[in-house]
Amino acid sequence: MSLKGSVMKITQEEIAAEYANAVNGVQAGVVGQTGSAKFAGYSAAEVELVPEGVAQTSFGCGNPVAFSEVLPGQTVLDLGCGAGMDLILAARKVGATGKVIGVDMTPEMLTLARQNIARSGLTNVEVRQGKIEALPIESGSVDWVISNCVINLSPDKQTVFNEIARVLKTGGQMLVSDIVADNLPLWVRRSGLLTVACAGGAISEQAYLSGLSQAGFTHHEVIAREYYDAEQMASVALGVLPAFMANRKLTKQLFARLAKPITTKLWSARIYARKS
Repeated sequence: MSLKGSVMKITQEEIAAEYANAVNGVQAGVVGQTGSAKFAGYSAAEVELVPEGVAQTSFGCGNPVAFSEVLPGQTVLDLGCGAGMDLILAARKVGATGKVIGVDMTPEMLTLARQNIARSGLTNVEVRQGKIEALPIESGSVDWVISNCVINLSPDKQTVFNEIARVLKTGGQMLVSDIVADNLPLWVRRSGLLTVACAGGAISEQAYLSGLSQAGFTHHEVIAREYYDAEQMASVALGVLPAFMANRKLTKQLFARLAKPITTKLWSARIYARKS
């Protein structure tokens, strides 16, 4: 699949609106915990490190902070930071002498992230509005780039990889959790809803690593994979449905039936790269 994502049938503005709806639904108690910390692999101890309710507004597919070797004093950039789960965890790793920056295109997410950061009492975190294809970040200024189930949403992934290489310092590192896919049916790729749910825009591991190579990374690898069953996939899709959707239990059952044939074609990968 092209890194330009030409098959994607939904705009970034529409994606942002759907995530705004999803986070508003969680806050209103309509969506519930479908984008759960448990699904993404956060431990109970990590959930205790963030304010109450933050974990329920995490729509990630992994836990990049836990598996990165972030050190005190370093600068970490989170692409598509959402409501701030990974920002807060990273901020506690870098300590008072370090810095964490989050970038997100959704105003509602940034508002919530700022509230959660304030509730955490952290002073070493800031968030900026922007797209990951044009990061509002100085070149060569960060030690780590992390991201959690976001790059698959981009219509131009090669530009994202180029931007990651641009903002990293020499020797800087990237660790992302993202959904990847192999031979997805065209109906999945053409579904706006499934793109929002991180399926329709997913590319293969080979395309991912090739894109990192083209961006100038000489060392890159897939270091872990997590496979999901049909019910787990249905939960993710349900988590970003409009809050007014009726009979969510029935809808989840339908999604589980639709997801069953693609469970072997879609998974979460933990991908690492280092800038020479």
